[in-house]
Amino acid sequence: MLKTIIFDCDGVMFDSQNSNRHYYNSLLTHFGFSEMNEDELHYVHIHSVYDSVKHIFRNYPQQSIEQVHEYRRANSYLPFLKHMDMEPDLLNFLEKTRDNYNLAIATNRSDTMMPLLKEFKLEHYFGKVMTADNSPRPKPAADPLLEIIKHFDCMIDEAIYIGDSTVDEETAKNCGMRLIAFKNDELDADYHVESFTEILKLPVFAD
Repeated sequence: MLKTIIFDCDGVMFDSQNSNRHYYNSLLTHFGFSEMNEDELHYVHIHSVYDSVKHIFRNYPQQSIEQVHEYRRANSYLPFLKHMDMEPDLLNFLEKTRDNYNLAIATNRSDTMMPLLKEFKLEHYFGKVMTADNSPRPKPAADPLLEIIKHFDCMIDEAIYIGDSTVDEETAKNCGMRLIAFKNDELDADYHVESFTEILKLPVFAD
């Protein structure tokens, strides 16, 4: 029986590509470097901020990565939240599931996750939020998912993960958890959907 629903953030709860573009380009331009190309944008969309910063500054060995992180930590992410677009049927899905399932988040976002939830008034829906900051290892390691099922005292087969990227696919496989692929038919997943409304119609929710 399904007991726990775990959400990825970027690409699932929110369309954050435009926000990521503005955010990481702001770091590059602050230090005098060119903006990201499309391959780099795709990379930062699915990786942690630590891996992303390392990746987009990889061609600038003269730049201290720690200095980039110091600048990042000293400047609020809040101005970039205006570029985030929440999935239109997310709230309805949360309202319909909150009383019957444990809801949690497993994301490679770091210190931006809680401000994002607060900005959109979503924090009260989730009993556990795992990020790149509080997980022993970030995705694609299975640690965030394992910490969540431990928190809710449930089994792997009593949980399901909603993700949109190859990182999410690998994360679910690393612990044997079922995966709902969100708007990505290319993932190897148990189910494929284009919206949260479709998720409620899946057989796993009829058990």
